[in-house]
Amino acid sequence: MTRFVVVAGAWLGAWAWDEVVSELRAAGHEAHALTLSGLAEKQGVPAGQQTHVQDIVDEVERLDPPDVVLVGHSYSGVPVGQAAERIGDRLARVVFVDANVPVDGTSFLDGFPSDHIRKSLDENGGTWPPLDPADYAGQGLTDEQITRIVTDGTAHPGASLTEPAILAHPLADLPATYVKCRLDGDELMPPVDELVESGHWELVRMDTGHWPMFSQPRELARVLRESAARS
Repeated sequence: MTRFVVVAGAWLGAWAWDEVVSELRAAGHEAHALTLSGLAEKQGVPAGQQTHVQDIVDEVERLDPPDVVLVGHSYSGVPVGQAAERIGDRLARVVFVDANVPVDGTSFLDGFPSDHIRKSLDENGGTWPPLDPADYAGQGLTDEQITRIVTDGTAHPGASLTEPAILAHPLADLPATYVKCRLDGDELMPPVDELVESGHWELVRMDTGHWPMFSQPRELARVLRESAARS
């Protein structure tokens, strides 16, 4: 049995993992989905990036597993990667699902051209509103899935996007799998590309879009199980 703690990306809460969690539990594993501060049922809670790191560390300490597989999707790869090195021997593996990864001293928005997001933060009181439905086209999602993501998604706290990551050790020290979703582009971000090319991290590709917990939950659960088995 493997113990998973799964964290969704921007705008999403624990609810985004419902189908994946069900698949993992049906296969005999423990799976816990975490909502980060300021999102979903935790709307209104002030939150920066280090708040989110602490959310994840606190959840692992609450569950008190002898080992855990941390899973971070999209934005949440940044706090998950930081939390992974802070939970010590409790970590079995970390899986980044089409995710950004932390770079010491660098914020989430520093990792790619992000002027449009910074402008949105300025215009929306320091929060990043969910995308428009049209922005989810071409990602392998049904109309119903897009509607749910847009309707249930909540504005993302901007401080978590602009605060720098804090790493004590190289990312290569983490036992990690990176899941690249092909419909979102086949190129890996430079930090990930270097880690995969050097042989430090395992790479798995999925033929779906950026939100595989909706578009291919059963296949994603399988990928997570197989990644955990390599720990």
